[in-house]
Amino acid sequence: MEKLIIGRRDIANLPEFGLDHVAVKVDSGAYTSSIHVTHCKEIITENGPRLEVIFLDANHPSFDNEKHYFEKFRMKKVKSSTGQEQMRYFIKCTIEILGIHFKTEFSLTERKGMRFPILLGRKLLNNRFLIDTTL
Repeated sequence: MEKLIIGRRDIANLPEFGLDHVAVKVDSGAYTSSIHVTHCKEIITENGPRLEVIFLDANHPSFDNEKHYFEKFRMKKVKSSTGQEQMRYFIKCTIEILGIHFKTEFSLTERKGMRFPILLGRKLLNNRFLIDTTL
């Protein structure tokens, strides 16, 4: 497969959640990708645990304050860019970049105040993209 050229920042869609034109930043230093959430809570239902998530925040045009639920998720300790270890939830979903859909894993974290609500890590980038930092 020919590798796609991506800039250090781009625009993506998360079609499963109705989120369009979300700014993404390529972070080749991160292993997994991450998405900004304002709410992320594990709840217990009669069918077992579920993860309740609200993506983005009121500053983003696609923000709709809608709760999304996941039956498949995991929790893992990660080291943030500041060097602090924290437990994060992970989900798998589809992201559309450059008109192509990719299924990948995202960590869920609060990125309030950051210009890019989505970071794309090596797990998604490897063997698919070449990064052109001039773009």
